[in-house]
Amino acid sequence: MIIDVDLLKVSDALERLVKIAHGDTGQSRLVADFLLAWWNPSRDGGFHLTDLWNVDQAICDDMMVVFAYIAKSHCYPDGLGVGPDFEAIVLRWRRQPRRPSRKAVRG
Repeated sequence: MIIDVDLLKVSDALERLVKIAHGDTGQSRLVADFLLAWWNPSRDGGFHLTDLWNVDQAICDDMMVVFAYIAKSHCYPDGLGVGPDFEAIVLRWRRQPRRPSRKAVRG
């Protein structure tokens, strides 16, 4: 099976998904899960394919475009220039800011 990948469609779909992933909704979390499963699956991944049922059709369509690109390109997102966007998504959805360490006070 040959997967036809239109880079303009991929770029547009990825731009929409990144914007959604920066949001504050349940669908934003699912989109972030999808994108981060591509970025660094062992550290930040965790996308369940059945979550496709829980996003709007337009979002699902964009995910399918990006998925086809991933399958064909063998390329990580930073190859498309969206590395900084993905780093921001990691900070938003995966990592909590570090708290200052508590040091024992000696008297």
